[in-house]
Amino acid sequence: MRERLALGAATACAGFAGRMETAADLRDAVHLLRAGDHPGPAGALYLQWRRAVTRKASAKHLASVLPDHLAPHAAFWLKPGQGTPVAQAARVLEAILKGAPRAEAEALIMADAVLAQAMGWDHPVPLLAAGLPVRALRLTGDDLRLACHKAVTAKAQDAAIMALDLARRAGCLQALSPKLRAKGADAAIALFLSHDALSPSLALTGLMSDRAARRLCDRLVALGALRELTGRATFRLYGV
Repeated sequence: MRERLALGAATACAGFAGRMETAADLRDAVHLLRAGDHPGPAGALYLQWRRAVTRKASAKHLASVLPDHLAPHAAFWLKPGQGTPVAQAARVLEAILKGAPRAEAEALIMADAVLAQAMGWDHPVPLLAAGLPVRALRLTGDDLRLACHKAVTAKAQDAAIMALDLARRAGCLQALSPKLRAKGADAAIALFLSHDALSPSLALTGLMSDRAARRLCDRLVALGALRELTGRATFRLYGV
């Protein structure tokens, strides 16, 4: 769920930077990436958000996600503050953007990390980036805090609906696992349960042949446990 929310956050941040890539474009840029290739600016944004939500919200981890000129400040921004969780997140967001107005993605990553910490969550959960309109990033004080409250309220509802849907689909996928006889099927299912999307020919290499991977994915789609996410006949991506 966090990785899927990270996709929405990265798509929004790409828009903040004036880029036109859609969520589907970002999925392609990252999940069809081959060793040695570069994902492009928008794909790099998605990778940055994915790294941010993968591990617990520690200062060390967040510093590794931020660029060099912002990384040393991660521990300071992550210190517990006063006020509600949303107020703390808004305060950090405003402080970072005041010193680095073009660092929208980094400011939102830190704000979501602060929000998660104040809420008692282990990992950052991207809620602010996809919920805040670009004009809200230029607000300050009470105006920014109100915008953040509205964003979190809206995106938390979306996240709850997503969580229910993913839990149902994940349960279906896990229930099918004992019935699958393909070599490497259990390991493949474990991958699908921890990633937003996977390419059979790239992500399942080493577990089974390319043909077997495609057949497994198509069977799981037919059984209602996976979805094909691209609508294409080739270079397909699958996810829960």
